[in-house]
Amino acid sequence: MFDVGIAEQHAVTFAAGMATEGFKPYAAIYSTFLQRAYDQVVHDVAIQSLPVRFAIDRAGLVGADGPTHAGSFDITYLSTLPNFVVMAASDEAELVRMINTSIDINDRPSAFRYPRGNGLGIELPEINEKIELGKGKIIKTGKKVVILNFGARLHECILASENLSKKGINISIIDARFAKPLDENLIWQIATEHEVIITIEEGSIGGFGSHVSQFLSEKNLLDSNLKFRSMILPDRFIDHDKPELMYKFANLDSIGIENKILDTLNSKVLIKKSN
Repeated sequence: MFDVGIAEQHAVTFAAGMATEGFKPYAAIYSTFLQRAYDQVVHDVAIQSLPVRFAIDRAGLVGADGPTHAGSFDITYLSTLPNFVVMAASDEAELVRMINTSIDINDRPSAFRYPRGNGLGIELPEINEKIELGKGKIIKTGKKVVILNFGARLHECILASENLSKKGINISIIDARFAKPLDENLIWQIATEHEVIITIEEGSIGGFGSHVSQFLSEKNLLDSNLKFRSMILPDRFIDHDKPELMYKFANLDSIGIENKILDTLNSKVLIKKSN
């Protein structure tokens, strides 16, 4: 382990240099401070397609640390880069699997993001348990509506689905796992089997939901009656508070998710005729 203090630019270039010599470096940096080293991520890592593995802590809203430490932008600023693998763990077991998986990604850079705080207390997998690159996971199968979750909001998605099932609305839930590469086959499948797709992420506009929207558009899947909505962090910096209250403000708690689904189901397409 090499502690370089708060020299994030140096840390990234240091890791890139190690990767050129056959090492398997992991650069552990908060999301908000990886922003400082974005030029090094692009030029020293991504352009050369070096297998640096970024462990991105403080993903999403961080409670008392406030807006200076909130990890709001890394999904967007990493997913725009060619040759990058971008993962987000929905719980501590998935985080272990992503770390296990990253060790075998030797032809390009990769990143896995995880939030500040405690896990759910679930059993952790063995070190040899891995996931297939770019493959999402079906959590629950329902009708009409599918939630495509990216990251640690999965538990809130499940709570929302339980509340909706009491109202006779049974929804599907997918843990996407990857913002890049997208699981295009699975997204194609759910787009043809459901009427509504809701993406959810703990990040700003331009991230996971934008990539899903781009795929759906390019494949003409939005030309039918499919409704697509993207739930993201609001376009403002959120002051420090308890994490659950911050996500409530951002409408990314179970109630906000439930309301979004109900609003989308009740919305109608309005076509304005020109004279």
